[in-house]
Amino acid sequence: MEFSNDIQRWVAEYGTLVYLGIFLWAFFEGETFVIFAGAASQQGTLHFWFLLFAAWFGSFTGDQMWFWLGRRYGTRILERRPNWRHGVDGALELLKRYDTWFILSFRFVYGVRNFASFAMGLARVNPLRFALLNFVAAFVWAFSFAGFGYMFGHALEAVMGDIANNFLYIMLGVFVFAASVVYLVHRRQWKKAAAAAAREAAGEPPTRIAAD
Repeated sequence: MEFSNDIQRWVAEYGTLVYLGIFLWAFFEGETFVIFAGAASQQGTLHFWFLLFAAWFGSFTGDQMWFWLGRRYGTRILERRPNWRHGVDGALELLKRYDTWFILSFRFVYGVRNFASFAMGLARVNPLRFALLNFVAAFVWAFSFAGFGYMFGHALEAVMGDIANNFLYIMLGVFVFAASVVYLVHRRQWKKAAAAAAREAAGEPPTRIAAD
């Protein structure tokens, strides 16, 4: 397949950009790309440990950013994003009930994971404590999904044979492109939220931020 050969050649020549894509995807979103990248590492397209570190530090730094955004501007942002309130309240309730265990496991909790770090900053969780637990939790998350992807690659190869390699190259290319789009969208949203909070702190009239 010509397209898959192009993807293979692109990965060989610009492999660093793939790891950057993994970092950005883990920074902003979830596990899908990490799973496919883990499968690609089983095929020899990517280096498993480079993949692991990219996903680990991407997830860690992303949640650190949302934690500090919640800690510094949380109340002001919620005033402009009332549609976030339900998810934030759910995360705060789980934090109250499970504390440390929630910090270690929120990446695996569907429905609140996107608000969890922001909510913990809003709740004034100790920054050093959060950073240490978040560092451990990010590693567990990255290793779990990269490892699952690696085993998925084995299973895919057993079922599909040589076709598995082409399939993974195509999916890797698709998700690299998707990671770029996700990064641009979330960067725009974060800038809007930060700018609104800064205007509030400066005493300027509030500017409405359109809901998603």
